[in-house]
Amino acid sequence: MPVSWFAHAPLRHRCLIAMVASSLIAGCAVGPDFKRPAAPEVSDYTPHPITSTVATEHVAGGEAQRFATGGDIPGDWWTLFHSKPLNELIEQSLANNHDLKAAQAALSVARENVLAQRGSYYPSVAASFSASRQRQAGTISPTPNSDTFQYNLFTPQVSVSYAPDIFGLNRRTVESVQAQEQAVRFQMIATQITLSTNVVAAAVQLAALQAQVDATRELVDINTHMVQILRDQSAKGYASGLDLAAQESQLAQTNATLPPLLKQLAQQRDLLAVLVGQFPGQASEQSFDLAKLQLPQDIPVSLPSTLVAQRPDVLQAEANMHAASAQIGVAIANRLPNIVLSANTGSTALAMNQLFKSGTGFWGIGADITAPIFQGGTLLHQERAAKAAYVQAAEQYRSTVMTAFQNVADSLVALDQDAAGLKAAAAAEVAAKRTLDLSQRQWKAGYADYLSLLNAQQTYQQARINLVQAQANRYADTAALFQALGGGWWNRADLAQDKNEK
Repeated sequence: MPVSWFAHAPLRHRCLIAMVASSLIAGCAVGPDFKRPAAPEVSDYTPHPITSTVATEHVAGGEAQRFATGGDIPGDWWTLFHSKPLNELIEQSLANNHDLKAAQAALSVARENVLAQRGSYYPSVAASFSASRQRQAGTISPTPNSDTFQYNLFTPQVSVSYAPDIFGLNRRTVESVQAQEQAVRFQMIATQITLSTNVVAAAVQLAALQAQVDATRELVDINTHMVQILRDQSAKGYASGLDLAAQESQLAQTNATLPPLLKQLAQQRDLLAVLVGQFPGQASEQSFDLAKLQLPQDIPVSLPSTLVAQRPDVLQAEANMHAASAQIGVAIANRLPNIVLSANTGSTALAMNQLFKSGTGFWGIGADITAPIFQGGTLLHQERAAKAAYVQAAEQYRSTVMTAFQNVADSLVALDQDAAGLKAAAAAEVAAKRTLDLSQRQWKAGYADYLSLLNAQQTYQQARINLVQAQANRYADTAALFQALGGGWWNRADLAQDKNEK
């Protein structure tokens, strides 16, 4: 635009142009600029570093585990269990689980809200058309210059309005909405990680319950056989009625433990069906064996300094903190003047074929500025509330970080103690089985009373159950550690996009 034109332009044009230019050049965003919190200065998760666990030979899940500090978690960490049925279940859950689909839909909503809010950066253009038929009172001079009292009026019009973002109200609002989108995104990622962990835990529990059912049925068979022997001996006078009654009581007690286990087994199958997006009555029966699951032996453990950049719940809390920071700027900007530039042009005629002819056009430009003077303290207290909300979000972030470190520490300690517990449970099961075998031989040979045999049976039954539970604990707590470390979502192509956008 030539300078000479600007110098000779009408005053209203020059004022409008100068106002737009100043708003574009001098515009700033009030309020604090968000800065990511620094990672905690912590060197380890536990007071005494845990680098490996003890091993238990000849027992499923008895391998020693080694924790590689600073290692990276794979995005499909569940494949480390080397179970094809488990992998298939997790893939089905990621594709069909309705809670995950709801979280993905919530993310789509948040993204569309961001795009909608970005529209505030641009001018608003609207077109309108009005048509009316009117009759003026005879005592009033006619409106049209044709001196008619009854006439038609047609008016097409285009209006443009634009609010220069001088103090950053729009920018801070968009910043807040973008941070909210990130919070929803990390919530969706957390839902996916939790889902995969729950599927692994459910499959492990299913295998453990099946093993307990098998062990209980085996004990029922043993006790049933013993009852039959005692009945034969009692009939011949070689065994007392007291011994027979004690064995029958033991058989009844063992039988009584079976229905609760079968109930839990059926409920666990129902849970797995729902996790993969199926109705319980439509799902095929899945079978898992603890002996066919391979315990991950080399487990990568993220550095404490990187945990806060990996845990989705921590990143969600950080995004909430960012949104609260931007809302402070929104509250401050609402207390400052607001400028709206507007322009309109169109045509008005008494007939459609006369529109846009010479003399029917009109136009107008304007600038409105409004500034709050007295609002009864509303805007002031809204700003103070925004600042308090930021403090609240910051404290929630710190609490989430501490909980994240607690989760990792608890999982590491659990795996360490699980390994020791499995070793003790395996030794107890071996000793109980040896005691039972010796008691049976001694009783048949007449060197031991029946009460000793009965006690050996009860001890062996509990030792079998304890061993199965100890095995299941190692698998389940390994999955819990992967979840506590963030689940490796940053190594999944469908989740890692825009990782650093906050």
